[in-house]
Amino acid sequence: MSQTSIPVDENDPLPQFHAWMEDAARHEPNDPNAMALATADSAGHPSVRMVLLKGADERGFVFYTNLESRKGHELAENPHAALCFHWKSLRRQIRVEGGIEPVSDEEADSYYASRPRASQIGAWASRQSQILSNRFELERRIAEFAARFGLGTVPRPSHWSGFRLVPQRIEFWQDRQFRLHDRQVHIRENGQWKTVSLFP
Repeated sequence: MSQTSIPVDENDPLPQFHAWMEDAARHEPNDPNAMALATADSAGHPSVRMVLLKGADERGFVFYTNLESRKGHELAENPHAALCFHWKSLRRQIRVEGGIEPVSDEEADSYYASRPRASQIGAWASRQSQILSNRFELERRIAEFAARFGLGTVPRPSHWSGFRLVPQRIEFWQDRQFRLHDRQVHIRENGQWKTVSLFP
């Protein structure tokens, strides 16, 4: 009895993304999963910062943060964002654009539980993006929450979770001589990917 094979989407960008990420893991000395995350508030004013990618599959690209941070507020107001991975040693770049959705509580709990204990305490202690009067204030809050939880489990705070960027456009950029770079763009339309090349 023959089995029905699942058709392979040759325009699917995910295999190439994982291949480039594996190359980066072998060659980049620090944080190969670092990416610039660009957000905008409801008025369209942009901001950008570096965060770490914590998951990538057919559903999208996952990162975690304090929901009360600037990016947390901006993503709540305007659930669209862009990512940029740049691996200088490989002379490569990937840009991703799309909508934003929250991860499930189960996903957030699972990732939070995998973090070092000090990072878990830090999620409680840091009032991310709020004004800090001096370093002692942060150290005092760290000590306060370390004492509160003692040697027990540190639960995930309600203000800490993750987001998934659901990609609609992914561009792969490869450096070439004389600035004649390769640019390949994958665009999702009606649930299907199409691929085009761009002039450098």
